[in-house]
Amino acid sequence: MPQLRIALAQVNACVGDLRGNADVVVDWTCRAARSGARLVVFPEMVLTGYPVEDLAIRQSFARASGRALEELAGRLEEAGCGDVAAFVGYLDLDELGVRNAVAVLHGGRVVARQYKHHLPNYGVFDERRYFEPGTTLDVVRIDGLEVGVVICEDLWQDGGPIAALGHAGVDLVVSPNASPYERKKDDTRFELVARRAVEAAVPLVYANLIGGQDELVFDGDSMVVGADGSLITRAPQFVEHLTVLDLDLPGGAPRAEGDVEGFTVTRTVLTADPVAAYDPLPVPRPAEPLSDEAEVWHALVTGLRDYVRKNGFRSVVLGLSGGIDSAVVAALSVDALGADAVHGVSMPSSYSSEHSKSDARDMAERTGLHYEEQPIAGMVEAFVEQLGLTGLAEENVQARCRGVTLMGLSNQHGHLVLATGNKTELAVGYSTIYGDAVGGFAPIKDVLKTKVWDLARWRNAEAEKHDEVPPIPENSISKPPSAELRPGQLDTDSLPDYELLDDVLDDYVEGDKGHADLLAVGFAPELIERVLTMVDRAEYKRRQYPPGTKISNKAFGRDRRLPVTNAWREG
Repeated sequence: MPQLRIALAQVNACVGDLRGNADVVVDWTCRAARSGARLVVFPEMVLTGYPVEDLAIRQSFARASGRALEELAGRLEEAGCGDVAAFVGYLDLDELGVRNAVAVLHGGRVVARQYKHHLPNYGVFDERRYFEPGTTLDVVRIDGLEVGVVICEDLWQDGGPIAALGHAGVDLVVSPNASPYERKKDDTRFELVARRAVEAAVPLVYANLIGGQDELVFDGDSMVVGADGSLITRAPQFVEHLTVLDLDLPGGAPRAEGDVEGFTVTRTVLTADPVAAYDPLPVPRPAEPLSDEAEVWHALVTGLRDYVRKNGFRSVVLGLSGGIDSAVVAALSVDALGADAVHGVSMPSSYSSEHSKSDARDMAERTGLHYEEQPIAGMVEAFVEQLGLTGLAEENVQARCRGVTLMGLSNQHGHLVLATGNKTELAVGYSTIYGDAVGGFAPIKDVLKTKVWDLARWRNAEAEKHDEVPPIPENSISKPPSAELRPGQLDTDSLPDYELLDDVLDDYVEGDKGHADLLAVGFAPELIERVLTMVDRAEYKRRQYPPGTKISNKAFGRDRRLPVTNAWREG
């Protein structure tokens, strides 16, 4: 039975960084070559980064991508790894338009190209806006074995390219992907890849990006599945990783020529004859799956780290209130960037409790982040007296003085300001626009309040497991949450209990359920009316909120695009 040694390069690309991404491809292809691999599969659009959004409309960028690809083929040959067939995703431009494409680089040349057929147009995807679909399947023969390609969404379609490749008689299918993370998606992915491998009746190699790109984060989770749908190996999530393994492939399947299942099949021969048998490698053990809290934490750390670094910031600053949200954001920041790059600021007003200051200080001592106090009572008094503010206006000016303080420190020292609001608050508008909502990035924007508590407990437990100091003060977790904008204020003065509120939001925001659906679930009519009114009225605030890492199937922003001016109401 013929053998083929393959490599999956699960790497982190940056949108627009053609030179840097090409360096990554050269580096990891050479690693694959040193391991004896005959082919290496990179993620979708690894050369350009993904998603490129409206960069795809600029022909200058598409042409630069094509030039970078040609140069990359030569660089691989010069680096001594040109004998490895490198499957590299890039942006192509031909006479019909812009394409989401994969090229095969071998012997210093671009020897084959495959275009994506199915262009997703849902959730965060908008590929029909940018790309022209492909109509051909280019099969590559390596060591006497035939390898077909399906690109990301092509894998999610019943029938289509995967079935056509099966009927064409390929021995292996490789699938470059840029599949964004959301909670528990790894289970869905495996079931899909297993189903498609069985459909094509050949092993399937799935290579996915890792890293953060604006709101999106990619978790890797690359895998190899056998023709019977069994898992052969799986890469860890949220880290760059090279998986190398030997596949025993049957070979000799009947080769269909010409059109198959509506697709034109072409063939490119790289090396026609099998090479000598390899000294077999042990099959890499599949990575252990992460728990839900571990998966979410790693996603948030990755998204924050890459947003900061890829945008050229060296440090972050945030308000430390002593509460759970700012404590979790601070702990995420320290894990992502290191304590020396994190600056926490306590900004007590005349209504701030002693524990809000002591808990913030405790958080700083536990993590080693930079800490300072900047009292705002004098600033607030100046605004209140000059403008004659009372009630809600007086409360909100406290939050806005804090926002001005953080932005001033940002301008002075070059820090990126982090907003610390969570998804529950953002949903119901429980934040002050131009106050606690200021910032360049919002790490827990897509995390419901109850999940914030879960993450805090998980992170502290992880620290204890490793004999480390738990980063989050227990008092920040256990005390009733409060904005402390007036004497004795608690969140429950303005909001339903968070457990109940998050249940309603999960159905209304992420599940798109209407008033009648929520009644049928069993929520009280007055609760439904109250929550839905708050959510609908807060759209203008959400539209002006900073970006933040997406972890759910429907995050505020590209996933959920409702008009600000909107007279429709449920009920």
